[in-house]
Amino acid sequence: MPQVVHYATYAAAAAAAVLAVLALWVWSKGRPFAAGHVFRASRLSAGNHLFPTQVLITDSTVVQYKPRWIGREEESIHMAHVASVKIEARLLLSDVLIETSGGSDPIRCHGHRKRDAVQMKGLIEGAQNEYYRAGGPVGPDGSRR
Repeated sequence: MPQVVHYATYAAAAAAAVLAVLALWVWSKGRPFAAGHVFRASRLSAGNHLFPTQVLITDSTVVQYKPRWIGREEESIHMAHVASVKIEARLLLSDVLIETSGGSDPIRCHGHRKRDAVQMKGLIEGAQNEYYRAGGPVGPDGSRR
């Protein structure tokens, strides 16, 4: 009988180690993927329980980052190609829809806090204003188009 106790102890220790490694893996995938204005979806929202979707907003791009068990999925839109930002406020969380002027699929972000959704929209509109105030895109020779 003592032999069975050792096997059970080893099995329990191995299971605990595997669970600890999985928990660490899930935690690391949920950390912000870049520095700057990164907004993470709530883990309480659908599709974001293990790996919450993240949105990075810079002066020039909007990047949606979806971590996976192995790898990731990223989609980016340049500020010049953002046509509109729509916020669908729900009871607790909001969805953000960032549509493009190029006809490609919009970026859909589910499960963000309401204040984060409003801040995302404000950052995008501010970056667009700054982009167009500066004269738009710069050509390869440094001249404005």
